[in-house]
Amino acid sequence: MVDHEQTTIDLRFDKPSKGRQAEIVSRQVISVRQGIWCRQRDQLVAEEPMEIQVGGPDQDMISLAVTMRTPGHDAELAIGFLYAEGLIGSHDDIIAVHGGEASAVGHTCNIVEVRLARPFDLTAAKRHFTATSSCGLCGKVSIQQVAIHCPPAAPGPVVDSAVLMPLPAALRQAQRVFEQTGGLHAAGLFDRAGQLLSMREDIGRHNAVDKLIGQMLQVGEVPLQDHLLLVSGRVSFEIVQKAAMAGVPILCAVSAASSLAIEAAQHFNMTLVGFLRDQSFNIYAHPERIALECSKEKPSHETLLRPTDRASGT
Repeated sequence: MVDHEQTTIDLRFDKPSKGRQAEIVSRQVISVRQGIWCRQRDQLVAEEPMEIQVGGPDQDMISLAVTMRTPGHDAELAIGFLYAEGLIGSHDDIIAVHGGEASAVGHTCNIVEVRLARPFDLTAAKRHFTATSSCGLCGKVSIQQVAIHCPPAAPGPVVDSAVLMPLPAALRQAQRVFEQTGGLHAAGLFDRAGQLLSMREDIGRHNAVDKLIGQMLQVGEVPLQDHLLLVSGRVSFEIVQKAAMAGVPILCAVSAASSLAIEAAQHFNMTLVGFLRDQSFNIYAHPERIALECSKEKPSHETLLRPTDRASGT
């Protein structure tokens, strides 16, 4: 399965349809190069708010959240967000999703309505958001709250370190909008052999992960217990949380991992790899899933890695 563009809008999980794709806009800028300036057109990625509305049977739609995102794959974003936040347990909890594009029934393109198969309790949802937010709470409370909805990752695959090296290039090659704008994060799902299965882009790295999870939830592939997830940029606690909710055993990033992200990965039995670039990487948690037999271990002196060391692989 290789899918970089499929989107499902107004879905019942058995008949996907084409959705709104990521938009590129053009603006005039003053470009300065080596002391010389000129006016030229620059291509930018669009950023717009999207409101997620949720309702159960015979309930009016209730506004749950507003997120800034790159338009495109909006239904996947809404579904992935609900799942990663523990507000739905599977695709069976959803009857239909409407919106995310202009439609004959009057939905605006920046509102996605999710109709659930059971009543939706907004008060309980708001309590959940308060509990899982890292703002104003210590890390241990956040991890414990996520653990209520999320079991530790399954043993998962053991992959050779050589499988990891080509992943960033494969992800970048699939980033069509990034190539035109340079302004998007990406999340890529790989199998144990390093084959890219699907990729989603968004101006927010967490949105890219939600879109990917939402897509996989629609096709019944969650939990993703035999897969690798690669994200562009750094890894925060929020990214580990979403990956853990989806059952991802190996999470990789091309940049740094935060201290709380590492603590969360340890707790959820997740292998966490950072600075995966330039034929090098760091393993921050659960290295047992990465086979290093072909690599030679050199004596450790517990030296402090500098940013230049991380980038160069020394």
